[in-house]
Amino acid sequence: MQKVESLLKYDREHVWHPYTSTINPLPCYLVDSAHGVKINLATGETLIDGMSSWWAAIHGYNHPELNEAAVCQLQKMSHIMFGGLTHQPAIELVKTLIDMTPPELEHCFLADSGSVAVEVSMKMAFQYCDTRFGLDEACQKKKFMTVNYGYHGDTFGAMSVCDPVNSMHSLYSGYVRENIFVKPPKCRFGDAWDEKYIASFAKAIEKHHHEVIAVIIEPIVQGAGGMRIYHPEYLKQIRQLCTKYEVLLILDEIATGFGRTGKLFAYEHADITPDILCVGKALTGGYLTLSAVLCTKEVAGLVCSGRAKGFMHGPTFMGNPLACSIALKSLELIKRGSWKTQVQAIESSFKSALPALRDLDIVRDVRIIGAIGVIELTVMVDAKWFQEQFVQRGVWVRPFGKLVYMMPPFIINDSELGKLIKSVVDVIRLFASIKT
Repeated sequence: MQKVESLLKYDREHVWHPYTSTINPLPCYLVDSAHGVKINLATGETLIDGMSSWWAAIHGYNHPELNEAAVCQLQKMSHIMFGGLTHQPAIELVKTLIDMTPPELEHCFLADSGSVAVEVSMKMAFQYCDTRFGLDEACQKKKFMTVNYGYHGDTFGAMSVCDPVNSMHSLYSGYVRENIFVKPPKCRFGDAWDEKYIASFAKAIEKHHHEVIAVIIEPIVQGAGGMRIYHPEYLKQIRQLCTKYEVLLILDEIATGFGRTGKLFAYEHADITPDILCVGKALTGGYLTLSAVLCTKEVAGLVCSGRAKGFMHGPTFMGNPLACSIALKSLELIKRGSWKTQVQAIESSFKSALPALRDLDIVRDVRIIGAIGVIELTVMVDAKWFQEQFVQRGVWVRPFGKLVYMMPPFIINDSELGKLIKSVVDVIRLFASIKT
């Protein structure tokens, strides 16, 4: 315990954690190991993971087949530069991704992280437009278009297409490039469709299409910007409008890809194909950072026939063999198909237990799709208090803003899921009793 306290003290004084202050940091819990869906703390507690390590560890921790893939590749090479060299894991990974996605997506760029994948997609779209339209002073295509309450990452290009007012990035509004934002979709998944829901987007793209390099959007589920779940027809109509006005469509599937919404990819709910597709997070099952950007032959062709004669991006760790090998095995596990019944079971359990929380005055909404369960409150959460309550109950859930949500690993069993859900329900009811 003395060593644990010493490590945590050093952590508080020197280690900067995401979205926190060094002056008044949130408490951290020291992890010793993790296996399956359980996180083992150095202080002896075991927590059921309700977050999949920010939605990435869909197969759980210490998966024997992913471990084996990592060890086998380590014995060959952990990394090799991708400029002028290639290797089997990258080639096979690209082939697998192309086979899993629509046939129109013929080219794949391997990047470092989700945020970098978004940067890559935006640069692809920029170079495409530069070749096709000539992005000189006479050309007005200078902006991207998206909807409010979106989230696409923390780097500057990605921040420019995150909500400029409601996101965690509003602080940088004077520096980040201004893009075109449309009111968020108000059509809930499962509700009856009405053409009025697409009216504001249709009006905006008609007005601004001559300025727009590309539309970028998270399909069906808006992630960290608010965990909103919208109607597939809205996405289908966006695809049709982009085609009508000859504007590229970029889909950010980093959070939703590989089964999380009940479909392999969220765009399948709308039966559409993007011009550019970003994937990440669950790609390696949460083992290593890796993302991929797929695009059509037309996009790649115009990018590479323009002024630069190629795509001007090249991360040092692009196509990392270790990450590619693990990703290949992760996708092999997905292709076996167990995720379908696993996600259905999670969704069913969420639908059985969570809607009753709507009776609480403190709960504004409950939203569920696939292995995503969201409770939106009417007040901001006290992250410290919530985390303490969850750890006391043996689960790990990390709320933010007004949202308490669960995205557990697909492999979670009924008993573990039951404990996770009960803990969330109990803590929210306790919070409600304190606030009333």
